[in-house]
Amino acid sequence: MIRRIDVLSYNNALRQLSPLWKSTFAALMFLLSYTVHPVLQIVITLWMMSWCIFHAKIPFRAYGLLFGTALLFYALSVPALLVEFGRPAAGDAGVFRISESPIPMYITAAGVQQAGELLARVAACISCFFFLMFTTPFSELLQVLRRLRMPQIVLELMLIMYRFLFLLTDAAHGLMLARRLRGGRRGYKARLRETAAMAGALFGNTMHRYYGLSHGLLTRGFTGEIILPPYAARPVPRRYTARAYAGIAVLLLAQLWLRLRA
Repeated sequence: MIRRIDVLSYNNALRQLSPLWKSTFAALMFLLSYTVHPVLQIVITLWMMSWCIFHAKIPFRAYGLLFGTALLFYALSVPALLVEFGRPAAGDAGVFRISESPIPMYITAAGVQQAGELLARVAACISCFFFLMFTTPFSELLQVLRRLRMPQIVLELMLIMYRFLFLLTDAAHGLMLARRLRGGRRGYKARLRETAAMAGALFGNTMHRYYGLSHGLLTRGFTGEIILPPYAARPVPRRYTARAYAGIAVLLLAQLWLRLRA
């Protein structure tokens, strides 16, 4: 999937926009996503999706697959928010009992409300991250961070780790392909042993390719610092700037109206 994201970040309709403008816009929307009302968080989620799908021309299938995968981590935390152990106190509203024995469990209306509010916030924040991830290549993100005075050692570590992800996926794909061509093994215990062997082989293969990458850097004249290309400012069409500022202004006014109404 990481290769798919990398290809889309280089071949989307918003590729030529200023990376600093896109980063600033995503950061402002992320702050709003974390602070505004849950209803407005849902609006932000849909709005940022429209930026990716309709403006950047990101395929809906790729976006939906990655968005659903990210929400799986939220789904894993839902039971901890909803399920309470023991017996509900007298007067609790909206109590739904799951079981009476051997361990009493129940769900309250407050837990459902908290889970819903967290879902709206998580979805809004993820949509802001996806806008930046799908529309801006990683190399341009590093240029923006360098312009913001990020330490050079941090940028180099980020660049090496990003490259290491591709080495890891290539090694894993090769091992899985070799396993399928050889037929694999049947049985639960045999699969466990095979998985453990593949994990060890994956680590060894990945480290071997990592050493090859480090030797390649040395042969190309690496002197302890990876030189990044300079940041190049790009113009932003007025229609995108007007839509972004108008949307932020509407969200702020709606949040103020909700606060005054409450």
